[in-house]
Amino acid sequence: MILVVDPHSGIPVYRQVVEQVRFQVSSGVLKPGDEVPSTRLLSAELGVNPMTISKAYALLESEGTLERRPGLPLVVKEQAPASARTRKREQLEQELRPVALKVKQLKIGSEEALALFRRLLDEED
Repeated sequence: MILVVDPHSGIPVYRQVVEQVRFQVSSGVLKPGDEVPSTRLLSAELGVNPMTISKAYALLESEGTLERRPGLPLVVKEQAPASARTRKREQLEQELRPVALKVKQLKIGSEEALALFRRLLDEED
């Protein structure tokens, strides 16, 4: 699991961690049963207070993304297929919201923006 946080972004670090873990679960980078780094290890890697990571992990656990096992590392929890689809859709909406705002600010019509988006989706990697 690779996470990058920006303490100057204006978004609390624990929220950055939560969003990145959610994205990695939704995209399949992290799969059910995968262990996540310990609070101490991740806080050292990111250079943040362990309580920050603990807060992020607690939130992810309470929403059902991570599962705590007594005496063992936290793991990614199995998601119901409908729940996984909903989370993917929510993740995509969150990523597209700032783009939609920019489209409006640039005064580009929705049809033109959608055509551009379709073209980008169809491009080869």
